[in-house]
Amino acid sequence: MGVGHHVRLQRVTYVVAASGLVVMVVVLFVDLLGMSGRAVTSVTTVQYNYSDALMRSLLYFEGQRSGKLPTTQRVTWRGDSALEDGESAGVNLTGGYYDAGDNVKFGFPMAFTITMLSWSVIEYKSQLQSTNQLSYALSAIQWGTDYFLKAHVAPNVFFGEVGDGNSDHACWMRPEDMTTPRGAYQINASHPGSDLAGETAAAMAAASMAFQTIDANYSATLVTHAQQLFNFANTYRGKYSDSITVVDPFYDSYSGYDDELLWAAIWLWDATGNTTYLNYFINNAASLGGTGTAMNQFSWDNKYVGVQLKATKLLFDGTATAYTSTLQAYQAKAEYFLCAALQKNKGPQIQLTPGGLLSIQNSSNMQYVATSAFVLTVAYDYYNNAGKTLSHCTSSIQNSQLLAVATSQVNYILGKNPRNISYLVGFGSSFPQQVHHRGASIPSIKVHPQLVSCNGGYNGYFNSPNPNPNVHNGALVAGPDQNDNFQDVRSNHAMTEPSTYNTAPLVGVLARLAAAVGSNSSEGAMITRAGVGAAIAPVTTTKVATPVEITQSLADQWELNGKIYNKYIVTISNKSTMTLTSVKLVVHNLGATITTSNTSATTSIQGLAKTSANGNIYMLPHWITSFKPDQTITFTYVHHPQYGAAKFFLLSYGTSNAYNK
Repeated sequence: MGVGHHVRLQRVTYVVAASGLVVMVVVLFVDLLGMSGRAVTSVTTVQYNYSDALMRSLLYFEGQRSGKLPTTQRVTWRGDSALEDGESAGVNLTGGYYDAGDNVKFGFPMAFTITMLSWSVIEYKSQLQSTNQLSYALSAIQWGTDYFLKAHVAPNVFFGEVGDGNSDHACWMRPEDMTTPRGAYQINASHPGSDLAGETAAAMAAASMAFQTIDANYSATLVTHAQQLFNFANTYRGKYSDSITVVDPFYDSYSGYDDELLWAAIWLWDATGNTTYLNYFINNAASLGGTGTAMNQFSWDNKYVGVQLKATKLLFDGTATAYTSTLQAYQAKAEYFLCAALQKNKGPQIQLTPGGLLSIQNSSNMQYVATSAFVLTVAYDYYNNAGKTLSHCTSSIQNSQLLAVATSQVNYILGKNPRNISYLVGFGSSFPQQVHHRGASIPSIKVHPQLVSCNGGYNGYFNSPNPNPNVHNGALVAGPDQNDNFQDVRSNHAMTEPSTYNTAPLVGVLARLAAAVGSNSSEGAMITRAGVGAAIAPVTTTKVATPVEITQSLADQWELNGKIYNKYIVTISNKSTMTLTSVKLVVHNLGATITTSNTSATTSIQGLAKTSANGNIYMLPHWITSFKPDQTITFTYVHHPQYGAAKFFLLSYGTSNAYNK
């Protein structure tokens, strides 16, 4: 196996591993660990800008695109790539996604990624819409489903991989430069792949529901292909990794294909209402392991927890009462996972790191954290909306505990952890700088158009101690180990490599949380200037108590004399019905002395007046004598990226009648 990658999943048993002693849990209920018999009364008050994290998570998928990039592409350090994919097989296989930090298109995890993005839209469409991210989520889905439609060239033929992992991992090259083999590998009736065909059927069925009210014709096309793929998967049974052997050791089908057959069937039932799929799901519940398999993970390889949770929703809906006993058996296994995540399982618990992170695998664990957070969030909504509670835990559970644990995992990802680092790249002021990603670690082809060779990439960039030149916004890295240790080193792929199936489950959870707490983050325009290859996105939003509301975004970025500068635009809005006569702000994290290209003087903020030479309190300029309701005032500041975005807080405001603090 070449340098720079790893086996994606270790073999796992069908039971939760034994739990060790939990020392401390961050942002969980007191009663969660069984340390107290008292009822749960409160949750953490810590909140992050989930809207900003959501925006970045959807940007990430644009950075993973293969093929001809659209004019709407916001991640501008990427360029067109792999435009001849499929030619060797006489098929157009351009498009789709690179799975992680490499340049291979692995169909199995790609399909799971699209299923999770689609499930996020199905459950949280209104929340995505309220945060102005729905169109980007649908675009991310369609980039995958358009590729699947190309890859499904006949009812019983599907191309499941383009590129070869071993040759690809022997090189460190931007996707725009690739010189490694781009072989196309298929499954068919003679070389079946029930897991791959089943997961792709699930992805297309779920996507058809996401597009049902957006594009009925496209939705119908996806359903047709999903049905054909399910029939293919069910009729010609076999593991896809036995047919596409080059997938080893990257994405072997460790759990087999039984879970994907059930997974595809329940999604097709949802998408079509055809009882054939419901009957299949019920009649094969035991033989395919749906009602007999208890799991501690939900992943690109193992779908049983997702199957069982969707069966629980079907039970709660009351539309399949003739199958109540079977659905209850599914529910019991779903609750095995949920109770284990809450540390209330009658069997082993899911282990927790000292800092409170669910620890399912010691290597590349964050993928399981993201899917767990999604399952816990969706389960909260299913149970809460149905007026039900978990019934298979060691003690009574309040539904709010499900959402609290999900939130604790998201907060850990975003920075509430022993290292105070965001594992979602680009979010906050501290995040991994040496992300294990070929494209992000090599200067953009738009900045450095010369070919970066296979060995040149390793010598010049992989082994470099410098931060990546391109910030891969929204990339969720593999994460810390079971003791919260993390090494921000490019060569440590088990900690610093991101993947599409890491970020995809976060989309729904972040949309749910963002809409719940409210945010004013905007979608903003992507701006680049000569010499800088990074895409610029809105950075942060600070929402303060009325009457003053503050938002800001990264508006520009440039390079001067070897240094990079960021320009931020900040908007103050009067959201009250009062006319304000004064506003004072406290500003933290502002780089104090910046020399611009136009002057040798130093400047901190353009458009605000500093109240004293040495303090960090600012007020509106003297010519603004009144600040009327719904009026906005915009100002800018410039400083180095090392400082991150400055933080603005309302100190006081005055009205014509009183001065308030």
